[in-house]
Amino acid sequence: MVKWIAATALSVMLLSLQVLADEMASENEIALALANMLRAGRTVISSEQAVINDPGTDKAITGVSVRNEAIRVYREKTGTDPNDIIAHNPYGKLLQLQIESITEVIDDNQSTINKPGIGFKGFVPAVFARLVNERFRDKIGKEAEVKVTAPVSLVRNRKALPDDWEMEIINSKLSSADWPKNKIFSQLAEKNGRKAYRVLVPEYYSENCLSCHGEPRGEIDITGYPKEGGHAGQLGGVISISLYR
Repeated sequence: MVKWIAATALSVMLLSLQVLADEMASENEIALALANMLRAGRTVISSEQAVINDPGTDKAITGVSVRNEAIRVYREKTGTDPNDIIAHNPYGKLLQLQIESITEVIDDNQSTINKPGIGFKGFVPAVFARLVNERFRDKIGKEAEVKVTAPVSLVRNRKALPDDWEMEIINSKLSSADWPKNKIFSQLAEKNGRKAYRVLVPEYYSENCLSCHGEPRGEIDITGYPKEGGHAGQLGGVISISLYR
């Protein structure tokens, strides 16, 4: 009888651990989906900078066009259809709301994108991402949060400063020379006094980033900020996703 009870208890424990592992796998999936969709949207805005900064008007950069192109980029980069995640993942509504946020941010900024007679508009990928994350937060409330942060020395907007947990993981793990490139970090941790499944997705400078973030260090870039002196392949940012319990 004792052996049977012990065996039953072990089975229950293993089942509970498997349920928790499956839940975390699902949360990892949606966290990465949110990070990849934000990246896809930024890619679209980056590719459209010459058009956005043209002083002409009526550029046909609409919420629908950017949304559709971001979904195309997402599929190309991940090999996954976001609609499948939305339909089959219990957290899929978060991705749906993020896509809606991308659409609305572009539609709300038509006057900036099409402002006549003005070249550089300041509607750069980083600004786009911040606006999308803020709109997403307004839509989802206290269920989740997406934030773009970075090592403290690279943060340009104080709103993007890492919190204590993010800073510790960035400094001790993601910035470490032996941290595998592109490896995410995930952990159950507290945020804003609540338990959350937290995921950090590292991002690295590409050659395209260096016009604003590269050499010479201290030179003022087109956005009005001093360049960081970064180089291709260096950790330049982190997408932080929190899924509240």
